[in-house]
Amino acid sequence: AAMSRKGVKLLVDSLTRSAKHFNKSEVECLISLFDTLVARASSQFAGAGFDRTVFRDTLHSAFGMTDDVVLDRVFSIFDRRNSGCITVVEWVEGLAVLLRGTLEEKMKYCFAIYDLNGDGYISREEMFQMLKNSLLIQPADEEPDEGVKDLVEIALKKMASTYLFVPFLLQDYDHDGKLSFEDFEKAVRDEKLLLEAFGPCLPDIK
Repeated sequence: AAMSRKGVKLLVDSLTRSAKHFNKSEVECLISLFDTLVARASSQFAGAGFDRTVFRDTLHSAFGMTDDVVLDRVFSIFDRRNSGCITVVEWVEGLAVLLRGTLEEKMKYCFAIYDLNGDGYISREEMFQMLKNSLLIQPADEEPDEGVKDLVEIALKKMASTYLFVPFLLQDYDHDGKLSFEDFEKAVRDEKLLLEAFGPCLPDIK
């Protein structure tokens, strides 16, 4: 629904405080973009937000994000109310982390992307799914899944690998076959390239 000028000002002020990483003019631009995206979305949300399809198309065109599994996970993280649509608050606050988040915020965001079942750990199975989707497998490979499984074990055993163009130093510090946030955080603080170790889930520097 159309918002009064006063309502928009209050929304901008509120989001400038909560999103932290954007100034007022940037928040105004993001709200304007939000309105444009809502106009493209299906009418089922009565103007309250836009759906998964519009969200995926936007991240693809704006940031070059193409992995379907990652895009679905990003949508789920933005959609904090689990309503099936992205509201203006979720949009601006989500982009604040995606584009300008601190290392701490981005670690929590990336960890949540990789923790597919939301249990607080990245399991072998979740690592496998994420790596399988992000790696380019050559058609000639007879057993591509075996290579992915090997990478998962390398990640857990903190052995070096340049297969993903980053050194695999992730370590299962408590040796339980899965990574807790504490494991992930320690590894990323030691080597920031590991932030996206299991697949690209942030826009590139461009």
